[in-house]
Amino acid sequence: MQTEVYSISEKHVPKSGMTISTNVKIGKTSKVHHFSLGSGTDISKEAYNNPVIYIGAYGTGMFDIGKDGNCKLPMNSQNIIFLHEGTWCGVNSVGEKGLIYTEILFEKEIKMNEILKANEVFDLKSLIDYEEGSIVNMDLVSGEGIKFMILSFDDGCMLSEHKAPGDALFFALEGKATIGYEGKKYNIKEGENFRFEKNGLHSVKAEGKFKMALLLNKE
Repeated sequence: MQTEVYSISEKHVPKSGMTISTNVKIGKTSKVHHFSLGSGTDISKEAYNNPVIYIGAYGTGMFDIGKDGNCKLPMNSQNIIFLHEGTWCGVNSVGEKGLIYTEILFEKEIKMNEILKANEVFDLKSLIDYEEGSIVNMDLVSGEGIKFMILSFDDGCMLSEHKAPGDALFFALEGKATIGYEGKKYNIKEGENFRFEKNGLHSVKAEGKFKMALLLNKE
């Protein structure tokens, strides 16, 4: 795997008339995919036997929740939607840009933070605040195999070098930071992403106030 700062929206540009699903390959048995929907395309309603989270990366879409079609939720960049297992859901891209989002399937037995309500849309970076001189860590969803969390860093705060216990996908939500990874430094800003491999030695230093999300495989 090539180590680099990248953008999901730039690596998975929507193509006219197409719906593209890409396995993120987090861990050995990945249940994480990036979806890219061209303008005017859609995914018919389906229901998983797992709890699922959707995270917007680019463009605009509409999620049609439930069999009766009475719950419709807009999806934009950094929006997050959580659904319980067995919930019917369809997706439509809206507008000329198309829609890009990440889908994460969890095990049935998970711990979900009460701040994240099912069948509602939230702005991901607004779920956590800053604390003076501190790093704040909030688990949103945690299961046996995968954990999804958000963090906020006050100006200059830093996570010292440590090893990743599993493969991880890093989402920069607000501000800028410097990632140290296996002896190299990478600058990252809002809207960009980075991947850690298991046992990868890394650090994170905020350059001003900074927020991020982390998807960690625990296999």
